Amino acid sequence: MAVCARLCGVGQSRRCRRRQREDPADQDTDTDPELEMDEEEEERIVGKMQAEAGPRCPGDGAARGPGVTSDPGAAAAPVRAAAGPTRLSCQPPACKGPGSPNSLLDLPPELLVEIFASLPGTTLPNLALVCKKFRHILNTETIWRRRCTEEFGMLEDLRKVEVVGMSSRELYVKLLHPYRHILGLWQPDIGPYGGLLNVVVDGLFIIGWMYLPPHDPRVDDPMRRRPLFRIHMWENNKATVECMYGHKGPHKGDIQTVKKDEFSTKCNQTDHHRMSGGRQEEFRTWLEEEWGRTLEDIFHEHMQELILMKFIYTSQYDNCLTYRRIYLPPPQPSDLLRPGLFKGTYGSHGLEIVMLSFHGNSAKGTKLTGDPNVPAGQLTLDIDLSRPIQLPDLEKQRSVEELSRLVMGEHEQVQRERAQGEERGPQAGRGRREQGAEGGAGGGDPGDEPPPAEGGAAPQVPSGQGSEPQPFVLPLGVMARTEVYPRTCRMCFYGTGLIAGHGFTSPERTPGMFVLFDDDRFGFIWLELKSFSLYSRITDRLPYAQAPSLKAFEEMLKNMQSWTS
Repeated sequence: MAVCARLCGVGQSRRCRRRQREDPADQDTDTDPELEMDEEEEERIVGKMQAEAGPRCPGDGAARGPGVTSDPGAAAAPVRAAAGPTRLSCQPPACKGPGSPNSLLDLPPELLVEIFASLPGTTLPNLALVCKKFRHILNTETIWRRRCTEEFGMLEDLRKVEVVGMSSRELYVKLLHPYRHILGLWQPDIGPYGGLLNVVVDGLFIIGWMYLPPHDPRVDDPMRRRPLFRIHMWENNKATVECMYGHKGPHKGDIQTVKKDEFSTKCNQTDHHRMSGGRQEEFRTWLEEEWGRTLEDIFHEHMQELILMKFIYTSQYDNCLTYRRIYLPPPQPSDLLRPGLFKGTYGSHGLEIVMLSFHGNSAKGTKLTGDPNVPAGQLTLDIDLSRPIQLPDLEKQRSVEELSRLVMGEHEQVQRERAQGEERGPQAGRGRREQGAEGGAGGGDPGDEPPPAEGGAAPQVPSGQGSEPQPFVLPLGVMARTEVYPRTCRMCFYGTGLIAGHGFTSPERTPGMFVLFDDDRFGFIWLELKSFSLYSRITDRLPYAQAPSLKAFEEMLKNMQSWTS
């Protein structure tokens, strides 16, 4: 009650908001119930408004308003209804200057508009419950136009709002606010294949774009985008969900929030997904879009089987899909390069999307898209940044035996240290883990070196490596999907890559070498497979995708493996 009295200068007799909560029949129903705020938010807003209204006069209880005691140890006295309205006034009366406002109601409307426009949009409907003047002022378009711009990045698009006969307030309350929870990056649950969905405010739409890697093996080409759904207010002045899958244009769809950080989409007209030529025409169209070629162009029989298998599997999900939120890795000062999303070559499986993140003295590559051998969500690369590899001269780099000697030397050292740690017993292993308990996600085996404290130490760089590029060439006999790879590199490190049989059977971490080319490209040589993967950074702007904290990102990374295992 004291809160409402301080806002508009009235007491219980002027529709106190807390009284309204006790008597639902007295409440104004023209408010989105999702836009409610708690008492702490009320107190914060009141304090900000009072600060904006001007300096307070000295005195014991002058600035606190009715019902608030000056004694911090005493409970606030209840506000009692008086014969007339109780005003927010300074005591003693001599403090009042000529023309000084006694309450927020005395402020000019243009000043209240400026104050209200600076508040989060989720709090504005509650201010409308305070009094009629606030309610009238909150219909000002300037306030809601600023909220749409600052919270959702809408600039020039707001000019189109008036053209379609829609107000900025309606746009915020009926479209932007109700669907704000689905903005950001998501991974669809499509078995081992996964994917990457980016939901953004695009013009007067909210659109879910599926991001697809470029056609194999053009790893440096930009990502491809395909709309899966869109939400707008062009019909009946209410939010409408449309499915964009298929080739017959938008049609009716639905979006449901399953739980926190998870939602699902459903198509209500799946006949729009079908083609007149049946499944054969659908497969040919899908193949051209997905791979940029026809089946006759693919001579390798095993690759044909993989492609047909993916089409059959993914086409089952054209009716309903579930998505789980993912975050971009938060950067740290000690990171070897800026973390983020990369597209990489994976042999017959084509290009796949990998998230590169840093955790102290290790770098991890996690699949966002996958294949029947190693599914999405799995840790495809695990790089030990404390084990740099010094490259020999160019002539020796051409020898796969020399590469094997360098990598296996580090691998055998890791195995020896792990065995020694196991011999020391669980107590010694536990002690080492406790020393590095503040390390990043991913952990390690009991015998592994303890990870460094949060933030991590800088990677060890061998002499002759670092910012200065050095010549690099793939060894003879190592297969690469593309010959267009950098011929200089900055650093190389020992690491392991995950390989498995069909259906993720007999998974095994196999040794290899991580090659850092520049800020946007790196590679990995799979020693056992005699294969080379090249990775190139995804440079698309991805708003609403930053992790709220390092802890939230690590928790997401930990859960990702269970999503597709």
